[in-house]
Amino acid sequence: MKKLVYKFSSQSTQFLFDADFSKLGKLVDKSQSVLITDENVFRLHGSKFNGWDTIVLKPGEEYKVQETVDAVVGQLIKFQADRKTFLVGIGGGVVTDITGYVASIYMRGLSFGFVPTTVLAMVDASIGGKNGIDVGPYKNLVGAIKQPAFLFYDLAFLTTLPESEWTNGFAEVIKHSLIKDASMFRELEKNTISQYQKNPAALGKLIQRNTLIKAEVVKKDEFEKGERRLLNFGHTLGHAIENIYELSHGQAISIGMVAASRLSEQITGFKETGRVMQVLAQYGLPIAADYDRKKAFDILKMDKKRVGKEMNYVLLKKIGNAVVESIPMLKLEKRLVKL
Repeated sequence: MKKLVYKFSSQSTQFLFDADFSKLGKLVDKSQSVLITDENVFRLHGSKFNGWDTIVLKPGEEYKVQETVDAVVGQLIKFQADRKTFLVGIGGGVVTDITGYVASIYMRGLSFGFVPTTVLAMVDASIGGKNGIDVGPYKNLVGAIKQPAFLFYDLAFLTTLPESEWTNGFAEVIKHSLIKDASMFRELEKNTISQYQKNPAALGKLIQRNTLIKAEVVKKDEFEKGERRLLNFGHTLGHAIENIYELSHGQAISIGMVAASRLSEQITGFKETGRVMQVLAQYGLPIAADYDRKKAFDILKMDKKRVGKEMNYVLLKKIGNAVVESIPMLKLEKRLVKL
């Protein structure tokens, strides 16, 4: 098992690669821990959780709401969880978001860690300390920034992952390459999801590469005052349409990245939208969608990146080089409607 440690403002996080779930008991005290997972993971891997206090959630973004949080808190009370209780979120982004959020508020704060079980959670959702829930169509409107004590990477969980979830996760891999790593983008151009599935060593290296890209950005800008905003490439419009149309996160972000690339053509002179679209399509992601522009913009106006009458929008100067541009909301609406 390979260990890297990143020190954030109030918490050091261990990144444990090439890990084996059976060793989790050496990392945390089983008698003082509660596992939080969802029905899909529990159905496929439930035998791994024997002897652990476990809370099993309904799967899906529609359950990333306050009602679920209240139910988890109720079960923690039944377990007589106290301030020494350690929470472990085992699942995709919904599970890790809810686990981190509950850990931030139960008894004013518990320690917690994550065992991400999807590509999306491994490369993005579980990293960086953002934990929260949705309110109606507004993504992640309520939450807190609190870092996990560890991220535990056991790639064996990916062997039961549906194909749609591989595609979902690779949207964030492509995003990282577009904003920070042109050489990784070139690697992605030469490969497919199927090739990574057949080559565990290459997959492990790719996941670790993405993990460290995000961890480095968060370390420099934990509370999103500057560089961390780059991680939102494709997310401004993506989040606006994700819940309206019940798209997967990866599908919505893919459409958002195409829109952001075209917007970049107008503002930064970006010239490689074709390559962006080609790679997204190569990994099974949508590059176009017919959606209600006005309805999407009404949701977009509540995005956390808006400051007054302007939106901090992430654009590309070239592949591997992203910038944040402050765009007046009226101008942004006119440009997005035409895309």
